Amino acid sequence: MKTYEETSRKPNFMALSPLIVFLCCYLLASILLGDFYKIPITVAFLVSAVYAVATTRGLSLDQRIMQFSKGAGNKNIMLMLWIFILAGAFASSAKGMGSVDATVNATLHLLPESLLLPGLFLAACFISLSIGTSVGTIVALTPVAVGIAGQTDSNLPMIVGIVVGGALFGDNLSFISDTTIVATQTLGCKMSDKFKANFKIALPAALVALAYYIYAGQQTQTPSGLTETEWVKVLPYLVVLGTAIAGINVTVVLCLGIVLTGLTGIATGTYDLYGWMSHMGNGILGMSELIIVTLLAGGMLELIRYNGGIDYIVQGLCKRVKSQRGGKLTIALLVVLSDLCTANNTIAIVTVGPIAKQLTEKYGIDKRQAASLLDTFSCFAQGLIPYGAQLLMAAGLAQIAPNSIVGYMYYPMILGVVALAAALKTAKKKS
Repeated sequence: MKTYEETSRKPNFMALSPLIVFLCCYLLASILLGDFYKIPITVAFLVSAVYAVATTRGLSLDQRIMQFSKGAGNKNIMLMLWIFILAGAFASSAKGMGSVDATVNATLHLLPESLLLPGLFLAACFISLSIGTSVGTIVALTPVAVGIAGQTDSNLPMIVGIVVGGALFGDNLSFISDTTIVATQTLGCKMSDKFKANFKIALPAALVALAYYIYAGQQTQTPSGLTETEWVKVLPYLVVLGTAIAGINVTVVLCLGIVLTGLTGIATGTYDLYGWMSHMGNGILGMSELIIVTLLAGGMLELIRYNGGIDYIVQGLCKRVKSQRGGKLTIALLVVLSDLCTANNTIAIVTVGPIAKQLTEKYGIDKRQAASLLDTFSCFAQGLIPYGAQLLMAAGLAQIAPNSIVGYMYYPMILGVVALAAALKTAKKKS
């Protein structure tokens, strides 16, 4: 027999109201005030989380809090928190040791100034395609991107958006990405077949984004009088990138990076043992807002699920499906809405996957295309929500508001347009 923690209510529109409260408190209020820094995202999530607990019916207060805590303590949430902590320690110790400055300096020496922006995008695409995780790619490249933005006087949110966009490209296509594995296993198709279907959508979108970055890069100017690169200080980043590309677990990669920055910093006299520890501590504290937001979001979104919010979306949309085209559009819309409600593209695919499989069987939709739709549209949504792990991580490392990056997420925007056009075109041919 299932306990109250494992069950969920009947489909209920009002279960979505905490998400509406958050959007009103954070996005709508920020737009009306004309200042996205006016209302802290932590406060917006606290208000919506308290509202979610208060409006949950049929449970005692203790049970409601336990249900909220179950979502906050979800294994995927906890894994993200460990990555955030390690990333903060690595980024701060690397910066204090001079590794970021040295890596930025080397990049400015090696790449023509007009290719800095497309170079960053291609690097993010390649790394995430190799390691199958957008978060790991963002951890590795964002500090370098921030340094480049500072040296070239470029728009910081746009530079960070380039890295996040490229990271999502690889995560969407990689054979070892959890989203690829879940989508193909749920729909029962081969990874290679899903890759071919996905590639026809992701590549054109990436090429359009790359063309824009090449154009925008013509305005980039590198500073004169660059100092000689201290290659020994670049070593920690080279090792981090190399081990990440080799497929080593991101937590192991970050631990290795932390040790290397410490040893290099002590060996070069940049700081002593206590200085290294101080930098690590400051880096972890710098991630506190990100950790708090993740916990509050996880708990709130779990109450939305428990109260029947996601089931309401699924049931409401599936009732209106009448054709193959409608089935494809429903799959796309379901995974986008599910991602908005869970802030996790893998969980969104897991949630919608069984429904997508039923729709493919009922309306004769190609399983490869359905798996591609699940992965692509979840990637599209994940790249545009300011409370998703990718934008939260990037914003935390860059010390900027996550919503300031959203307007520069060109690749996910283009990907959504291309994916929608491809789904409609295919549907017309098969109708």
